[in-house]
Amino acid sequence: MSHDHDEHDGHHVSDVHDGHDGADGGRDTGLLDPVRVGSAAEAATGDTAFLQAMLDAEAALTRAQAALGLAPVEAARAVTEAARAARFDARDLALRGRGGGNPVIPLVAALTAAVPDAHAPYVHRGATSQDILDTALMLVAHRTTGLVAADLEAAAGTLARLAAEHRDTPLPGRTLTQHAVPTTFGLKAAGWRSLVLDARDRLTVVRRSLPAQLGGAAGTLAAFHAYAQAEGVVPPESAVRLLAGYAREVALAEPALPWHALRTPVADLSSALAFTAGALGKLAADVLVLSRTEVGEVSEGAGGGSSAMPHKANPVRATLIAAAARRAPAMAAVLYGCVAAEDERPAGAWHAEGETLRDLLRLVGGAARDAAELVAGLHVHPARMRANLDLTDGMVVSERLTAVLAARLGRSAARRLLAEAAHTVRTGGGSLADALSAEPALKGLDLAALTDPTHYTGAAAALTDRALARP
Repeated sequence: MSHDHDEHDGHHVSDVHDGHDGADGGRDTGLLDPVRVGSAAEAATGDTAFLQAMLDAEAALTRAQAALGLAPVEAARAVTEAARAARFDARDLALRGRGGGNPVIPLVAALTAAVPDAHAPYVHRGATSQDILDTALMLVAHRTTGLVAADLEAAAGTLARLAAEHRDTPLPGRTLTQHAVPTTFGLKAAGWRSLVLDARDRLTVVRRSLPAQLGGAAGTLAAFHAYAQAEGVVPPESAVRLLAGYAREVALAEPALPWHALRTPVADLSSALAFTAGALGKLAADVLVLSRTEVGEVSEGAGGGSSAMPHKANPVRATLIAAAARRAPAMAAVLYGCVAAEDERPAGAWHAEGETLRDLLRLVGGAARDAAELVAGLHVHPARMRANLDLTDGMVVSERLTAVLAARLGRSAARRLLAEAAHTVRTGGGSLADALSAEPALKGLDLAALTDPTHYTGAAAALTDRALARP
């Protein structure tokens, strides 16, 4: 786990750096990570949040055992009461965790010391460190993805309004960096919304399936089975029943099997998070292009300044989202690499996941926050869109003219005529309508109307309506 002490996660944290040489200089305050800093996801993934999640997992385990008669109810109450992050020194646990390779080992010792002696034997009974850390990871992921989903919903709602408002607002479509044919800003916004909803739906499915982890030393529940047999309180099969009770206590999905070395939950989560970053990255990439000075079709509502150039209003929100979209795939790749885990519990694979998954969660959470803010303040400039449509003097609708003229002249002759007319426009000026007007075979055609880009947006409006019908 990292040495980040996040002050935003709702728990009072004392200065745990005191007395540890060099600790304060290593504190991660988010100075180089403006995407996640100050976001709700940062708070939900801070060290205190992770510590509380581990404590929640420990308390839930004792409660689940008490419900089956494997632990006294009083012990469950005592452990739950003691399992509060503010009582523990996260920095000290991190340092002591180096000895065993994870922070659960010193946490169990500290939690055991924090409950009355009579109840101490029921702390962490039957579990292994990975049970607690995996469950904590899923708890933090569940809590954080809920925040991400809320920001995605907010962004989708704003995009729906933009799409409806600009359903018929034309602008140049661009392919391979060049003007292609006209489209509408409504369709573009509807496309952004579609990706945001795809991300929301994927995260929602994964979030609902995030499982608790409980398997004991090698995924056989052997210790729980042994305790049940030794005490003769309940049938031995209660070890399997404990899975369901534990999942209920932590409000996570019940796993079919212990998944210490079966990392589908982490892989699925990383995939949904990476897709979300990419979906938001598409939105950001378009905003960055459309807000260029020479394009000027949109602008951020609160652009960022420059330390050297007072005139600038940089598209900062889009920039931060674009940065997140570039970082997320590499993090997901690390988590996918951990799927190839040996034995019943591997060395190094699950150890590589915690910090990586935390970084991915807070990165995507920050990007979702920025996306909601970006679209809420986005300024759309229809006049500039129309001016850009006219930059090619009608050639942006050459596709339309190909279809119209082919009916009169034949396909080959139409393409040849249009190629010659386009050359005339590019080299001699004037409009495409002017260049074509001298052709006798076109007499009687309203070339001005045919070359008006606002009259050639195809089914953009209908497609926008279709997209907005999606809840």
